[in-house]
Amino acid sequence: MSSLNKAMIIGNLGQDPEVRYTQSNTAVATLNIATSERYKDSNGEYQENTEWHRVVAWGRTAEICQQYLTKGSKVYIEGPIQTRQWEDKDGQKRYTTEIKALRMVMLDSRGEGGGGQQTANRPQNQNQGGGKPMNSNVELDSNFDDMDDDLPF
Repeated sequence: MSSLNKAMIIGNLGQDPEVRYTQSNTAVATLNIATSERYKDSNGEYQENTEWHRVVAWGRTAEICQQYLTKGSKVYIEGPIQTRQWEDKDGQKRYTTEIKALRMVMLDSRGEGGGGQQTANRPQNQNQGGGKPMNSNVELDSNFDDMDDDLPF
């Protein structure tokens, strides 16, 4: 049986994207995205639970993130969860778990600086660490503007 490693989140950026470039001049963006769950506790009072996700985008997707996303932007992110290991300056092994953004959709309405719904897809076969910048597929659609934020689940 095959396995599946795919995360899909909709949340808001906690800060502006941090973008750096590899030695081969490939853009790499790091995003911190908050997702929130709202529920009623046993006393009937609303509670909110926020989870923070570290997301990494490469190539053209990273450049689009830098150009269009700011703190507070609402985005849809899709991609695999990966854990990386490295040694810090003291020689200690460190780990981080993040979502590798293969697809990013901006969900802010046009009036909020987002420019409508736009997507950036990264080809599945592109190597994450370098090579040519990815092709992007950008669509504009305002259908999400009419959606109600209070989902029944």
